[in-house]
Amino acid sequence: MQKESIHTESAPQAIGTYSQAVKVGTTIYLSGQIPLDPVSMEVVTGDISAHIKQVFDNLTAVAQAAGGELQDVVKLNVFLTDLSYFPIVNEIMGQYFNQPYPARAVIGVAALPKGVSVEMDAVMELKSPEYNY
Repeated sequence: MQKESIHTESAPQAIGTYSQAVKVGTTIYLSGQIPLDPVSMEVVTGDISAHIKQVFDNLTAVAQAAGGELQDVVKLNVFLTDLSYFPIVNEIMGQYFNQPYPARAVIGVAALPKGVSVEMDAVMELKSPEYNY
């Protein structure tokens, strides 16, 4: 098994001992993204909708750096400090994904890095030129 680290300046830099994503074969494991601006590395201003959009934008940037797109995500994990934000996640997710939607889990947590309310990680499967999807 060969692992390849994925890195892009278009998403927040890792703030610990991890990669933005890791590629193994045609599978990409995207690390958790929080609503950080990739330039300032500060939490974006605005309400939960702005935060959720920034997280999806960050995941998009990493997916593109890996040679794919957000639509290639097959599994999405959403972590929320307040599950009342769940309908907002659904609404905004519909702006970023088309059917078939990825498998998904939404998990209520006590706290997230930098005091944010939302974090998401994902698993993406790149299209193989050998197959027609």
